[in-house]
Amino acid sequence: MDLTASFLLLLLCLIWACFHLLNSNSRRRRSAKLPPGPYPFPVIGNILQFGQNPHQSLTKLSKTYGPLMHLRLGSIDTIVVSSPEMAKEILQTHDQAFPLRLTTAATRALDHHVTSVAFLPIGNQWRNLRKICKEHMFSIQRLHANEGLRQEKLQKLLQYVQECCVNGRAVDIGQAAVVTSLNMTSNTVFSVDFADYNTCQELEDIIRRCMRVWGSPNLGDYFGFLGLFDPQGIKREAEFCVGKLLAIFDSIIDRRVEASRNSQARKTDLLEVLLEISGGNQAELTRNEMKHLFVDLFVAGVDTTSGTVEWVITELLRNPHVMSKLKMEVRTVLEANKQVEESDISKLPYLQAVIKEAFRYHPPGPFITRCKDGDDLEIKNYNIPKNALILINIWATGRDPNIWPNPDSFQPERFLNTEVDVKGHNLELIPFGSGRRICPGMPLAYRMVHLIVAYLIQHFDWKLEPGIAPGDVDLNETLGLSLHKTIPLKAVPIKP
Repeated sequence: MDLTASFLLLLLCLIWACFHLLNSNSRRRRSAKLPPGPYPFPVIGNILQFGQNPHQSLTKLSKTYGPLMHLRLGSIDTIVVSSPEMAKEILQTHDQAFPLRLTTAATRALDHHVTSVAFLPIGNQWRNLRKICKEHMFSIQRLHANEGLRQEKLQKLLQYVQECCVNGRAVDIGQAAVVTSLNMTSNTVFSVDFADYNTCQELEDIIRRCMRVWGSPNLGDYFGFLGLFDPQGIKREAEFCVGKLLAIFDSIIDRRVEASRNSQARKTDLLEVLLEISGGNQAELTRNEMKHLFVDLFVAGVDTTSGTVEWVITELLRNPHVMSKLKMEVRTVLEANKQVEESDISKLPYLQAVIKEAFRYHPPGPFITRCKDGDDLEIKNYNIPKNALILINIWATGRDPNIWPNPDSFQPERFLNTEVDVKGHNLELIPFGSGRRICPGMPLAYRMVHLIVAYLIQHFDWKLEPGIAPGDVDLNETLGLSLHKTIPLKAVPIKP
């Protein structure tokens, strides 16, 4: 925590000390039924124990206090869940009591949370947007219809990697994955490229800034009155980024509507479909909802997909025997010059196992968040307060030795010949969530991660930059909107 944040916390301690003393007795009475947890400091609660990498620090605390743990983050009651059994209580058994996701000052920028399928409470508007996503964005038929677009973007990725190979230049794997996934998404939605491998485009930069600000810890979220002052500038930055995205999407929609009026040939992309829905029944999908849906799709979808690809390649380079087995499978099943098709994924069980192991060991979002609605609720003889923030620590579940033998080793073999999948049924592996709020983009993200990794492994061998041994690859994590490598992975492609 930097000096400015530390000073603000100290100031808060002084301002609220009297308030805390006056309310300490009532807090003690209420905490008698709360789940166990470390004793909170006055005013700031357990923020210092939350740390820079809360998924790690909370995992350590759960070993002392158990899989259902209570903390105070400033003024917010927080319940930390660290086991599949307790996750089931929240996501399935009592899911109706937890209909909300956490909204922050950043995600509330320009009222994004009011029309966002990611943050809306479960209700008619949310159900309608989920239905549109399921039927018109991520259905099997729609994904199959857009496969050619994704293949085209994968070919551009190969051309870029081939240029690096010829020049002996290392590839920034995360950056390449961002450009590829962003262009896959932008072509599916708008039939245009939004990013370039060699230069950072404006929209790519705005999306990256939005990813960063949405994932930044904000004191204003922990202490309500600080939100009025926005001391870290997070709200202002988020409003700028979301505003730029909405303006860009507005302009694209305007041009498409104008082209339609001039009887120009219609596209077959998602925008065309959504405009038909909006035009046919304004109550079913408004233009504002459409734009905010695009914000969710681009910011959250691109970030998690690219981050997962980077972690997969990182672990393959750290574990040469895994890389060797995967290369053998991919190059044996697929012909040398054949494009990997999405139907080929089912023929590559070791590739699927590698991706599952990456989701276990490096979940793109280490927390699934929910908020308690209505009155207090009792779970396993503990009181869950109303308005409490729920953090389901799936990073902790993925490292639990009671669930996974040798949890700190990257072993894809553990997923061979098992029925465990990532579709929300197996609570020990839920990178996309579970229950009614499971990520609607899971079918597309699943395909994109497998395809990008398969392409990179099929056509190239990979080595680390000179002077770096497999055991020296940095695994430090930075938590933003998703979990990223602190030091970007760079690897040198070699023609096999």
